[in-house]
Amino acid sequence: MKLTAEPLELRLRHTFTIARSSSDWAHNVLVRIRHGKHEGLGEASPVSYYGQDQAGTIKTLREMGRVLAKAHPFDLERVLAELRRKYPKHPGALAAIDLALHDLIGKLLNIPLWKYWGLDAADTPRTSFTIGIDSLEKVRQKLAEAERFPVLKIKLGVPGDEEIIREVRKQCPKKTLRVDANCGWSVADSIRKAKLLEKLGVEFLEQPVPPGNPAALKRIKQSIGIPLLTDESSVVPEDVPKLLGCVDGINIKLVKCGGLRRALQMIHTARSCGLKIMIGCMIESSVMITAGAQLTPLVDYADLDGNVLISNDPFRGVKLDKAARLLLPKGPGLGVVPA
Repeated sequence: MKLTAEPLELRLRHTFTIARSSSDWAHNVLVRIRHGKHEGLGEASPVSYYGQDQAGTIKTLREMGRVLAKAHPFDLERVLAELRRKYPKHPGALAAIDLALHDLIGKLLNIPLWKYWGLDAADTPRTSFTIGIDSLEKVRQKLAEAERFPVLKIKLGVPGDEEIIREVRKQCPKKTLRVDANCGWSVADSIRKAKLLEKLGVEFLEQPVPPGNPAALKRIKQSIGIPLLTDESSVVPEDVPKLLGCVDGINIKLVKCGGLRRALQMIHTARSCGLKIMIGCMIESSVMITAGAQLTPLVDYADLDGNVLISNDPFRGVKLDKAARLLLPKGPGLGVVPA
């Protein structure tokens, strides 16, 4: 197999702001793995929070390509295990290769991945649409643009953010609202603000405090009246058992855990712990969003809107029906094609 990696510059429709960062572009990486007449697509969305960037990811991927040179797509388990041993601090690059190998396998078998895993494409959930932190005027504008989406994910985690969620509920009295504080609150803030969220009918609260402190999450969970989910606290499969009794659910992101193989492991581990599951994303093209969507018949929630938040997606894959439910492609592998 032959691997190539190239920059993938994605332009956001609006400046995207969360509690710890703000950006107008996503500097991602597109991976192609060639095997005979077939080509598998993968993507990495480097996360600066974990010390990743585009140039370093491309360099690492090209090094990883040497492991693939004499391998076959069906060597997937061995190849990924070897790459995890050699590059344990590069889950984004691992995810890109994982996606491309799964895409190749599906194309070799001429079936979509959801069918390869024995899933029902009709069992997908609705995706939420993310409203980043902004002025109230801009938030109202974003809400108007998101009119077709019945589920909204509201980014909070900054001073005065109660005003934002109050305004969202005022503008959208009947929509399902979810809140992600992106590690921006303290335990006391989380407990206090969760009371407002409960009053406003918010469905759940995601990652209000920094990771690494399950006891803090447990204190919050025991003190609030809405479900508590993690993101930064549930990065890899080994994180999940530590959260038993501390939260109600986890958010899984392919770029953080290392791809589809590891995401499946997290799903099964979370189910054995009695946890709810969401598949989430970063700012990504339809390559990675469609890959995540392939797993959604197994989960409770989806937050797969990264491709909707950009204006120059070079690919087409998963679509949405009128209720924003994910419609999985029927093509082989990921089912992604050029736009």
